[in-house]
Amino acid sequence: MERDNAARGDAGASAGAGEHAGLSEAAKVLYAGITRGEPVRPVDGAALRELLEWRLVTVDPDRPEAPVALDPQEAGRRRLDEGLRELAARATRMAAVPGVADELALHFERAKWRSGSGSEFLAEPEQVGARLGEAVGQAESELLTAQPLGPGGADAMEAALARDARALARGVSVRTLYRDGERDDPATRDRVTRLTALGAQFRTLAASFQSCVVVDRRQAFIPDHVVNSSPTHAAWHVMDRALVAFIAEGFEDAWRRADIWHGDPRRAVPEGGAGLTHRQREILIDTAAGVDQRITARRLSIGLRTLTKELGVLRARWGAPTLAALAYQWALSAERRRMADEAAAAEE
Repeated sequence: MERDNAARGDAGASAGAGEHAGLSEAAKVLYAGITRGEPVRPVDGAALRELLEWRLVTVDPDRPEAPVALDPQEAGRRRLDEGLRELAARATRMAAVPGVADELALHFERAKWRSGSGSEFLAEPEQVGARLGEAVGQAESELLTAQPLGPGGADAMEAALARDARALARGVSVRTLYRDGERDDPATRDRVTRLTALGAQFRTLAASFQSCVVVDRRQAFIPDHVVNSSPTHAAWHVMDRALVAFIAEGFEDAWRRADIWHGDPRRAVPEGGAGLTHRQREILIDTAAGVDQRITARRLSIGLRTLTKELGVLRARWGAPTLAALAYQWALSAERRRMADEAAAAEE
């Protein structure tokens, strides 16, 4: 029985249109003919290649026109095993993709943000230390440092001490801002005392402020708030002059609100309100509320000079260099808390 010439006429076209289970209709027709001993013709080339790929036939080089049919069950099992192995390998490769992407993400972000933005992303602590050390080592006029998290461990503190001392020796102005709690740390007090003697300036601020290092108002270092899942030590080396100026102004704003510190321990807040007169308490209440001094003087029927004298006495009592510091110390006092508790109890 002759094979269907139409099915065998264009094996390339039928391979795409009549494909079933990965084998074209033309290849199936050819396989059936081979099992019946029918010779392979030139137009069967594409279908024969499919059968050879599936290992459904073998060809004797001496008789290429008469391929030998092989067991389709065995060929199917081999094909299935190969497909499963390929799927397993592909699944392994796919499972590795997230890890590779995470590993390369920091490098990509660093290159992307460095390109033309005037900033460089520093992912590793060694990079941060190297860039910062190089910038501070080349400082010519000014070094501004804000450290809301403190100066770090003993090694970091000694390195910063040596770095700042060298900058001061070159005539660089060094100003450092700490949070108020650092006044209780003996190591930080010692560092501040030593550097103050060399000409550095320090202040502390009870309110929150942003961490930064500004060098000569030309470059700055700030924590990372851009790259997702970046390590806590990651930072940005900012070289855009406009952004550096903005960071420096943020430092100056915090500096203006901070208290001068020469390394001395925190002054103890007087216990309770013992010794405070009624007039002094009223002055403190108005000062903390931001009431104009003229209004306070008029309300208490005293002159501005008397009010100024009373404020001087109160500032000396708490060791407060400014009215803002005085208001802060009053807010922390036991007398202020007692008055608040009494007011709350009276409302109940």
